[in-house]
Amino acid sequence: MNAPTDLDDDARYRALCSRDARFDGRFFVGVSSTGIYCRPICAVKTPRRENCHFFAIPAQAEQAGFRPCLRCRPELAPAQRHWSSTDAGSILLHQALQWLDHAPDTGPSPSAAELAAHLGVSDRHLRRIFEQHLGVSPLQYRQTRQLLRAKQWLSDTALPVAEVAWRAGFGSVRRFNDAVRRHYGMSPTELRRGAGQGRSGGGLFLSAREPWDANAWLGFLQRHATPGVEQVDPNVGRWQRTVRLIDADGQARHGWLSAQVTRRAGRSGLTLRVSEGLAPVLPLVMERVRAVADLDADPAAIDVVLGASLPHGQGLRVAGAFDGFELAVQAVLGQQITLAAARALGARLVAHTGQPIDTGTDGLAYLFPSPERIADTSAEALGRLGLIRQRQTALLALVRAVLDGRLPLSPGADPDTTLDTLQSLPGIGPWTAHYIAMRALEWPDAWPAQDVVIHRALGLSGSPAQNSRQAVQLAEAWRPWRAYAAMRLWQSTLTEQPT
Repeated sequence: MNAPTDLDDDARYRALCSRDARFDGRFFVGVSSTGIYCRPICAVKTPRRENCHFFAIPAQAEQAGFRPCLRCRPELAPAQRHWSSTDAGSILLHQALQWLDHAPDTGPSPSAAELAAHLGVSDRHLRRIFEQHLGVSPLQYRQTRQLLRAKQWLSDTALPVAEVAWRAGFGSVRRFNDAVRRHYGMSPTELRRGAGQGRSGGGLFLSAREPWDANAWLGFLQRHATPGVEQVDPNVGRWQRTVRLIDADGQARHGWLSAQVTRRAGRSGLTLRVSEGLAPVLPLVMERVRAVADLDADPAAIDVVLGASLPHGQGLRVAGAFDGFELAVQAVLGQQITLAAARALGARLVAHTGQPIDTGTDGLAYLFPSPERIADTSAEALGRLGLIRQRQTALLALVRAVLDGRLPLSPGADPDTTLDTLQSLPGIGPWTAHYIAMRALEWPDAWPAQDVVIHRALGLSGSPAQNSRQAVQLAEAWRPWRAYAAMRLWQSTLTEQPT
């Protein structure tokens, strides 16, 4: 299988000749005369057309025997999520990729059967979907991902090879060395030396697919940040927050992260730094940050659908959630009140039930409370924080659903099942459910049709119920990118924003 079907090989070659940044990560080119595969933006001399072989993802190129370029570094390219429609196969593939990308790398890799069981399908059906859409197996996809991530750490950090091997999930240095030699034809030390950047100490660079409106993204985060847990400074292009994550062994890891908007070699992205306590879960932190910034969105594909009716906002992204439970709590707290009031409620909840943490940064003082901590908080205490009875009921119902496993709130969860479960909880309606699915599940087709700001942006003037029905009808033309349509509409009326 070759690259995505929206481009033929001649169009890919033209994009390669022009080094068009819009196609970065949408395909890769293997050069038969060198045995190397590159990003379409690579600065090396353009190869002859007859020597070019095009691939959708790095795993295809590596399966065909090509090694990653040390100059353009394919591991830095935005990912291709392969979400082009709402058919069952596309949705299943998207869920599988999200689960693989967000699962901790340390520890044994999941088998195809385990991944299939997580998604509720047979391993044979899952392998067939991967082969049909990507041309590789699930485990081939994951191994390439692990190797490229390790390659980035060798190039951009001073981590010892043994620690890189462990963090990348290889279990032993010997297995790691064997895998690197087999795929790249050199040892990890030689790979680091060839990259010429090891021990840079400058943080890990996470590249965005262009165009990316970093200012709009930072502004959205700033309006929704929970005081004490995260803070945003658009003036310097920085987002910071406290972090609590569970590693592959079930151990809680605490710390902080800082993501700085950066341009490196003409490319936009984020430079990520984390505290030492998060080192064991660095792969997971990287994927969560990519999700919060929506760095892997494909603006060109989205604009094909939205551009005619919503022409402004090609660089807008759907800000994801670093933690799905945290986002869901914020959404419940913010129902039917202003953003300022919602942030104040969140700040009081965090100060009362969150775990204090010393980050050395003013304004970052608490870890967001876990479901267990909120469940142990009395109704009386919640009332003193300013939560009315209806909001208490909704919050505690959400907490119970998460604790008993009925409500996974992470990328890879089934959107329809999650929406149904959320709306079965008292006090949670369609708007809140779709807002959570949009940001926590990274579901690009979520559509909060009841949003009054969207109604105003669409020029609807009927009753709320009539406006919601009409918003659903109008948005049919925007599938499968309705969440991005919502972002464009919200951005057009910044005086009011959803909570």
